[in-house]
Amino acid sequence: MSVFALIAVLLTVTALLSWVNERYLRMPHTIGVMTAALILSIVLTILGHFGIVVDRWAEDVFGRIDFSIVLMKGMLSFLLFAGALHVDLSALLQRKWTILTLATVGVVTSTFLVAGAFYLLTEAFGYHVPFMWALLFGALISPTDPIAVLGILKSAHAPESLETRIVGESLFNDGVGVVIFSLFLGFVTGRKEFSWIGAGELLLEEAVGGAIVGLILGYLAYRMLRSVDNYTVEVLITLALVSGGYALAGALHTSGPIAMVVAGLFIGNHGRVFGMSDRTRRHLDTFWELIDEVLNALLFVMIGLELLVLDFEPLYLLVGALCIPLVLAARAISVGTSVTVLRRFLPIERFTVRLLTWAGIRGGISIALALALPPSPHRGLILVVTYVIVIFSIFVQGLSIGRLVRWTAART
Repeated sequence: MSVFALIAVLLTVTALLSWVNERYLRMPHTIGVMTAALILSIVLTILGHFGIVVDRWAEDVFGRIDFSIVLMKGMLSFLLFAGALHVDLSALLQRKWTILTLATVGVVTSTFLVAGAFYLLTEAFGYHVPFMWALLFGALISPTDPIAVLGILKSAHAPESLETRIVGESLFNDGVGVVIFSLFLGFVTGRKEFSWIGAGELLLEEAVGGAIVGLILGYLAYRMLRSVDNYTVEVLITLALVSGGYALAGALHTSGPIAMVVAGLFIGNHGRVFGMSDRTRRHLDTFWELIDEVLNALLFVMIGLELLVLDFEPLYLLVGALCIPLVLAARAISVGTSVTVLRRFLPIERFTVRLLTWAGIRGGISIALALALPPSPHRGLILVVTYVIVIFSIFVQGLSIGRLVRWTAART
């Protein structure tokens, strides 16, 4: 099957499932299309058990789509830029220390807590996962997913201060998480020798380098936007900024996700205000909102359809279910420790730890990183455990975060 045919099938399935959600399920769009995709996957699997081999055809078709490459090398840059484009930079800077601490210290702390708990749990089940592989799992599951968080928070109506912290953390901590994951992956595959100093230097190079690349590219794009008044040309400039900038950041061995977040914040808060006419601004906003909605729908459909290609052994599912409270506990400890220290210097609202813990939604990035693991006896276990946690996170946390926000708002 050609690439065009694969894209056609995926778009058609996404459109049909979006219609099913809008017509019958009436759930938030991203969660609804994923629910419909999961139901479709289950139905196809059941039909396969009755001798109707349509599930094998579907598995063959969707198995050709490399979820990890499609997300990490393509969709992620557009989704992060679109998400950062409408974030208020001044509000973000007011809470910069909270966001920076959660996105760095919080992610590192959670990575090691999850790794330790996962290592002990798998030992208890006799899987004997090496600790470096446990660290890989901790690194891929600790960052909150900005794509899932942004999509779900739109309907949660969180207070501005809390929403800024959640969105700010999720936009930056996935870049940090990807860097940490890549670091441990290099150690596992033998491409790098383990060194704490080297690890710190690489993390600094990737994160700070990505921010600098994003800032420079954002400024250059702003200068181009300011010099013309043609919305078609200006939309093309932002498209080039995202696609070319992400590729350039990767070529320079810096963090592409962080570069796109910084570029999106710069264009959204400076370029849109000083470099565009009202007419161009309306067209640009409409274009990127549409890109965001379409790619989100595609992403969540692919998450649901991954059910067709994963090997769900019963014990894997049990380990995954037991890891859910472990990951939530690690998130609560890492957030709680960071917020407790920060409260000595900054005013932070009540219930912040509880809300940030529950708003730490995992999504497609965790699955993509798990799929990027090299062949190993441990890969299948980590894939299934990751998938179980992501499904729980999107369904249970995603559908209940709005009620938790409203409950908290009524008591403050």
